[in-house]
Amino acid sequence: MVLGVDVGTTAVKVLLLDKEARPLRAAERPHPLLSPHPGFAEEDPEAWWRGAVEGIREVLQGLDPKEVRALGVSGMVPAVVLHDGEGRPLAPAPLQNDARAVEEIRELRERFGDEWLFARTGATWNQQVVAPKLLWFRRHRPEVWARTRWVSGSYEHVAFRLTGARYQEANWALESGLWDPREGAWLKEVLEAVGAQEGLLGPVRWPGEVVGGLTREAAEATGLPPGLPVIAGSADHIAAALAAGLVAPGEAVLKLGGAGDFLYALDRFAPLKELFIDFHDVPGLFVLNGCMATTGSLLRWFRDAFRPGMGFAGLDLEAEGVPAGSEGLLVLPYFLGEKTPIHDPEARGTVVGLTLAHTPAHLWRALLEGVAYAYRHHVEVLERGGYRVERYFVMDGGARSPLWRRILASVLEAPLAHLAGGERGSAYGVAFLAGVAAGLWGFQDLKREVAGLTEPEPRWVPAYRALYPLYREVYLRLKDLYPRLGGGYA
Repeated sequence: MVLGVDVGTTAVKVLLLDKEARPLRAAERPHPLLSPHPGFAEEDPEAWWRGAVEGIREVLQGLDPKEVRALGVSGMVPAVVLHDGEGRPLAPAPLQNDARAVEEIRELRERFGDEWLFARTGATWNQQVVAPKLLWFRRHRPEVWARTRWVSGSYEHVAFRLTGARYQEANWALESGLWDPREGAWLKEVLEAVGAQEGLLGPVRWPGEVVGGLTREAAEATGLPPGLPVIAGSADHIAAALAAGLVAPGEAVLKLGGAGDFLYALDRFAPLKELFIDFHDVPGLFVLNGCMATTGSLLRWFRDAFRPGMGFAGLDLEAEGVPAGSEGLLVLPYFLGEKTPIHDPEARGTVVGLTLAHTPAHLWRALLEGVAYAYRHHVEVLERGGYRVERYFVMDGGARSPLWRRILASVLEAPLAHLAGGERGSAYGVAFLAGVAAGLWGFQDLKREVAGLTEPEPRWVPAYRALYPLYREVYLRLKDLYPRLGGGYA
C-alpha cells in the first residue's frame, strides 16, 4: 500500500492506495483558516501535523502498517513556516494567498523590478512570492524573526516531522521567487535585501526524491513502521494535475478547491508574467498555472456568515431559480486580494449591482459566476501568450456542484469533462508519485476516469458574453480606489 497526505486550505486529507493504485481508504481532518486582520490568511502548522497523524491512524485501522511501502505529502504552496533551531514553528504560517505584505511587495518591486525577477525566476513581485513575507516578519515580528533558523512550506513541514529532513521541494523554491531554476541557486541579492541569514533555506529536492525514512518518534505517533521512505512531495495543484492525468499540451484542468487553480501542461520552461509556472511531477514537463486566492473558501465564508446551517446543495437549489447573470449582479472574487492574473494584493471582494429585488440566492449564483469569469480571464491570458485550450477538465470539491459546472461551461463556452472520484485529487497524486518512487508502478500506469461531460447552456451564454466585459471593467475602474480603503494591515 501507499499513503498520500494533502495539507489543504481547510483540511488535511489522507488517502491510502492499494497495490493497483486504487483508493482503498480516506480520512479528513479540518483545520481553521485564520484571518485576524484584513489581508491575513494563516494557519497553525502543528494543526497540519495533528491532522496528518490522526488521518493516518484512521486509514490504517485493522490493516498491517508494514504493508505500506512509501508515503508522500502535498500541500499549499508556497506557505511560509518559520522554525527555530529545533524545528519548532514560531508563528502561524502565512499561506500562498496571504496579502499582508503590501508595502514590502511595493518596496522590493521598486528596488529590483518585475522584469529582473521574471528573467531570473519566472515570477513577478506579488503576494505569492516569499521575500516580501520574510521582510514583513523582520519588521513587524522582530522577536519571531530573531529566532528563525529555517523556513519551509506546508508539506515540507509535515515531511520534516516525519523524517527530520530539512529541505525545500523544487516547486516551493520556484514559486517562492527566491530561486533561479536555470542556475539552480538561491537569489543572494534578494535574501540579503530582506536580511535572511545564510542557511535559512535548505537544499532543493525533487518531488519524487526520497528525503528520508520515518523516525521512531513519527512511527510511534502514526503507527507506521520506522524507516518508511518519504518523498519530497508535491505542490498540491501539481499533484492534482498528475491525478487528473494532465500530461498532454493543450489540456487544462480547473481545480475548484479552497483556492482555485487553472492548470495547463507544457513541454518546455516558458513562463508568462500573469501566471505561475511549475515543474510537473512527471520529469521533463511543466505546468503553467493560475491560482486564485479565494474560490471554495469564498463560498464557505458566504454560507457560514449569511446562511449558517445551509448546505452547499441547498444553496445551489435556491440559485437554480435565478436567471443567468443574476439579474445584473456582479461579484469580483478578490476577498483576499488576488494573485493571478491581476497580481493585486490590495484588490477587494466587490459586489456591484445590488437592488432591493435581489435575494441571497442571487448573491450565491453571482459568486459562482464571478469565479467562472475569473477562470475565463485566465484562458484569455493563455491565448494571448500563444497557447490554446483544446479540452477542459474540472475536479476537486466544487466540481461536485452540477450548477457550478454548468455555469463554468457556459462562461467558457466549452464542454467540461468532470473527473471521477473526489478522492482523485492532490492526495491521490502525491500517493501515486510515492508509488512510482517505490517502484510499484510507473507514470504510464496512471488512468484518467471521466464521470461525465457538462455542456454549455445555450440560453445562458448570451448573458455571460454581455457581463464578462463588465466584470473586467469593474476592476479596472476600482483598482486605484482599493488601496485608499485602508483596512488595518498590521
